[in-house]
Amino acid sequence: MDTVKIGLCGLGTVGTGVVKVLDDHKARIRHKLGCNVEIVKVLVNDVNKPRDVVIDMNWLTDNPDELVNDEEIEVIVEVMGGIEGTNQLLEQALKNKKHIVTANKDLMALHGQRLHRLAKENNCDILYDASIAGGIPIVRTLVDGLASDHIEKVMGIVNGTTNYIMTKMTQEGLAFEDVLKEAQKLGFAEADPSADVDGLDAARKMLLLANLAFKMELNLDDVTVKGIRQVSQEDINFAKSLGYTIKLIGIASIKDCKAEVTVEPTLLPKDHPLSLVNNEFNAVFVHGEAVGETMFYGPGAGSLPTATAVVSDLMEVIRNIRLGINGHSYIRPQFERKLKADNEKFSRHFIRLDVEDEAGAFQEITNVFSDHDVSFAKILQLPAEKKGRAEIVMITHQISQEQLLKSLQSLKSLNVVERLISHYRVDGEE
Repeated sequence: MDTVKIGLCGLGTVGTGVVKVLDDHKARIRHKLGCNVEIVKVLVNDVNKPRDVVIDMNWLTDNPDELVNDEEIEVIVEVMGGIEGTNQLLEQALKNKKHIVTANKDLMALHGQRLHRLAKENNCDILYDASIAGGIPIVRTLVDGLASDHIEKVMGIVNGTTNYIMTKMTQEGLAFEDVLKEAQKLGFAEADPSADVDGLDAARKMLLLANLAFKMELNLDDVTVKGIRQVSQEDINFAKSLGYTIKLIGIASIKDCKAEVTVEPTLLPKDHPLSLVNNEFNAVFVHGEAVGETMFYGPGAGSLPTATAVVSDLMEVIRNIRLGINGHSYIRPQFERKLKADNEKFSRHFIRLDVEDEAGAFQEITNVFSDHDVSFAKILQLPAEKKGRAEIVMITHQISQEQLLKSLQSLKSLNVVERLISHYRVDGEE
């Protein structure tokens, strides 16, 4: 085998990066693999569109059949995005015995388990390290580097857009809408930012990480998701005064073979390593029973960082081809899908209330929490802007989700409580 021929689906930001990495590192890649890697077809929407990379125009096609049915092409590299149409293309490619490398976390979150099974049936590989956290090799770490350990928790910042927004709001005191507009101008946020700011993008990534870490087949509906639209400058300032920073954090944990996966704005101590991850950067903590706590940090998106992860996966597929061991990377989930009940989910919480500033009001509120065995680590009471009102901000000790929900429900029945302004998870310390 002197040359492995590949078909590339997509020539946008990441696709262009893949072409550049393969071209710029051609000699190094050949040295490591013992063969050449050659792009022979590129699927695009418009073959006449000007490109940011020099390529052979004969590569370009708008017909997916030219890739999936070409007997010379051994690997399909998919970086064009999309879900249902892309899923059909990859299914056909696998049936035609072609290996897959993809950066498509949306597709893998929804159809990944079925694609894995189809790949195994056809002795093919399907790798997707680039779909989570850009250039951070977190998938390979969980699959290979920490394969011998029992992973108990995966926690991190896995969406660069929301981290950029939260960084600007925290450091410059800007409002959410203003930072979002700036992020869109800079290309960090899409014209429709819903998938990012509402937490869906991070939820899909955390689902993939949880399935890998816990050897379990969870569904997207199993992930609790809360975005950052409701985070106000007042919330950030109160968090600061109590020694915390607010970040959109994905958390996947397991105990007694029961899993919990959440994506939500979370208060972290100011000196926590994730509090120091700013702008569009990503970072993931992995806690293993044997290894303890490890952290992986780097660019979560971008042309060359993501392309580096794509090409690394491509090189692994080619090594497997040369060794004749393709189709063995997928292992059936070891554990049955089980989720923690509300009385098994424990965390600390930030609670902010708008209350009547009158004698006995604070006592009524504390009685509600006492009735549900909720105690507090920190409490602030400050005058509100409206006369006769006050704001109470509390950080609880560890409580169950059941205790939290019952407490918040009971607060609604109190006349002295005007409204629950906000509440967020607190993590990173007891």
